[in-house]
Amino acid sequence: MAARRDFYEALGVARSASRDEIQRAYRKLARQYHPDMNKEPAAEERFKEISEAYDVLSDPDARQRYDQFGPGFRQVAAGVDPQAWAARGRAGPGARPGAGARRGGGPGSGPDVWFDAGSADDIGLDDLLGGFFGGRGRRGWGPIAGADQEAELTLTVDEAYRGGRRRVSLDGRDLAVTIPAGVADGQRIRLAGQGGRGTDGAAPGDLYLVVRLAPHPRYRVDGRDITVDLPLTPWEAALGASVAIDTPGGETKVKVPAGTSSGRRLRLRGRGLPHPRGRPGDLYAEAKIMVPATPSDDERRLFEQLAAVSTFDPRRQR
Repeated sequence: MAARRDFYEALGVARSASRDEIQRAYRKLARQYHPDMNKEPAAEERFKEISEAYDVLSDPDARQRYDQFGPGFRQVAAGVDPQAWAARGRAGPGARPGAGARRGGGPGSGPDVWFDAGSADDIGLDDLLGGFFGGRGRRGWGPIAGADQEAELTLTVDEAYRGGRRRVSLDGRDLAVTIPAGVADGQRIRLAGQGGRGTDGAAPGDLYLVVRLAPHPRYRVDGRDITVDLPLTPWEAALGASVAIDTPGGETKVKVPAGTSSGRRLRLRGRGLPHPRGRPGDLYAEAKIMVPATPSDDERRLFEQLAAVSTFDPRRQR
């Protein structure tokens, strides 16, 4: 039988890892290897391995004993001195136990297991097996919490801006989702208890909906900032103007400075996507100078007059 992997190695964390780091590592691996999510033959055994590692390392007392006594910590009776235990291990498998200890098992039974003489008579086979398998040796693997799951939720820019209620059909289920105003692309909406089912009465996992913003014909979104084209006539760009513009929050006015060229970005602070716990994004109106595709006779005459008197040459501008 292959040696059991070190619990810290099983979760991919350092021995100094905090409880939060251990929990994050477990949740990530559980989503990857839970039998509901991964049908590979080895996934179930890997899931059992990381579940056992998490059970131990997330419990401060169990983790301390694991650090002191190693993988066989469950077989070490309470009150055993860690230093004496370590010294016995350094002495080799042929070393005799100190006074007041008894050996469990017999020749060929595997690693030495020692019990305090004062408590050995209270330990039966059921207790030993139960301890070896973490209290689950005779009942199967025991309750396993459901895995967290993820799915994508596509929203329009307007839905993300305003928030609201949305019905979502997923795996044959019809779910009511509350969309917070200002949710950004890539953010996750948590639906508690809507993930994978647990076993033996254990709690289900959570469902995380990853927000994806659908392309919009007018709005370009970068984080919480929104850019929209601002069509301008040549005279509005040259002389300046106050121009109405549509935004996800409704119509507003933007002041166009005189001498505005195409590509200039006019910033409207706080008019981008809202932020529930911080500063909202900004809206950028990008100037785009437009000319009539088929100018009238009067328009053509005026443009010709302008061309005759103007010394402006955009190709000489830096």
